[in-house]
Amino acid sequence: MFKKILIANRGEIALRIIRTCKELGVKTVAVYSEADKHSLHVTFADEAVCIGPALSKDSYLKIPVIISAAQITGAEAIHPGYGFLAENANFSEICAESGIKFIGPSPEMINMMGNKANAKETMRRNGVPVIPGSDGVVTNVIDGKAIAHEIGFPVIIKASAGGGGKGMRIVQDESEFENAFQTASSEAVASFGNGEVYIEKYLENPRHIEFQIMGDQFGNVYHYGERDCSIQRRHQKLIEESPSPIMDAELRRKMGEAAVLGAKSVNYEGAGTIECLVDKYKNFYFMEMNTRIQVEHPVTEAVNQVDLIRQQILVAGGEKIETMPKDPIGHAIEFRINAEDPEKGFRPNPGKIESLHFPGGFGIRIDSHVYQSYVIPPHYDSLLAKLIVWGTDRKIAIKRARRAMEEFTVEGVKTTIPFHLEVLENEQFLSGNFDTSFLDNFLKEKNIN
Repeated sequence: MFKKILIANRGEIALRIIRTCKELGVKTVAVYSEADKHSLHVTFADEAVCIGPALSKDSYLKIPVIISAAQITGAEAIHPGYGFLAENANFSEICAESGIKFIGPSPEMINMMGNKANAKETMRRNGVPVIPGSDGVVTNVIDGKAIAHEIGFPVIIKASAGGGGKGMRIVQDESEFENAFQTASSEAVASFGNGEVYIEKYLENPRHIEFQIMGDQFGNVYHYGERDCSIQRRHQKLIEESPSPIMDAELRRKMGEAAVLGAKSVNYEGAGTIECLVDKYKNFYFMEMNTRIQVEHPVTEAVNQVDLIRQQILVAGGEKIETMPKDPIGHAIEFRINAEDPEKGFRPNPGKIESLHFPGGFGIRIDSHVYQSYVIPPHYDSLLAKLIVWGTDRKIAIKRARRAMEEFTVEGVKTTIPFHLEVLENEQFLSGNFDTSFLDNFLKEKNIN
């Protein structure tokens, strides 16, 4: 087991990792920008190192500075969390060259599976169903149009190194293609430093289902069931749940076997997520793999009664997967509480939290780094907290979520709490009969762009 781990991240995920490390008896090092000096992950870590100014490019994305912080403090390993450098193969490689364990996949695995086009081709070769589209990246508009005509409009252009809806454009017909291709590529460069894109058939109104997997250094790969991430706006997830309301035993078996097969085909090590789209006939198609822990991992933890961060650290330390996955117990839903104004198109709303009260009670979990009088910096994502509710079934989980959301008080900044309360009263959501178009339609009815 490692004696000291540096967390190359901020906010709630950094604090989440610190808590598990403390339970394992592992010392922690927090890194922070000048804007985050009052964040709780800095307070609760055993050591903290300032790594630069507020902007991410000058701090949390500064690989040499983070490596130096690890070396100076004697950290044997680095946990990247999610976002920032979590899927950066170069960072993983530099960690290895510096004698520091990267708690995540090898550079080769990140390049193979973190690159969306490469991952799709790898899955296809191993018999996992994939969405029709280009064989790898598309380098120019002419080739892209030819592929789009071959598979049929609508198509979706995606950044190969992307995620979170960045570098992604839906194209309904040829007249839109050139502008969408160039825009997606430019956005990919700005967001990921890589302008490569690929093209897929756009499946209209599918479910977005992902499977949590974990692999160790002994060739063992297991899945921990699925999460339904269909409630999303512009490809940004807002509500996730496990198990999926559409899942049955046969579909779970097929998708779980495909997820494990895909991960085993590359000797995958660590935590990862196989993301798929499921059509109305319950046909599923591999979409991409995230080679890191996900924001929504707590719902999987709740229904499996397992600490995935603990598993991740133990696996990185050379141990076998400690806890075997089991059939889901009850139902869990996660709500992202963001400092955003839903009435103004979910515009970020940084500022000072004047008053704060977290809900409590049985089946309630809050993952957050904020507190009363905390000043939300404008430089990063707007996630304030994750409310995770658990119930013996979906109906009970929804009732518990409604009660908890009514208790959740944040004053001083606008948040997505009122939006979540409205969703919790929506008949389509309550029925579980929704798809990725749900939120767009929901917001359109309210005249919110």
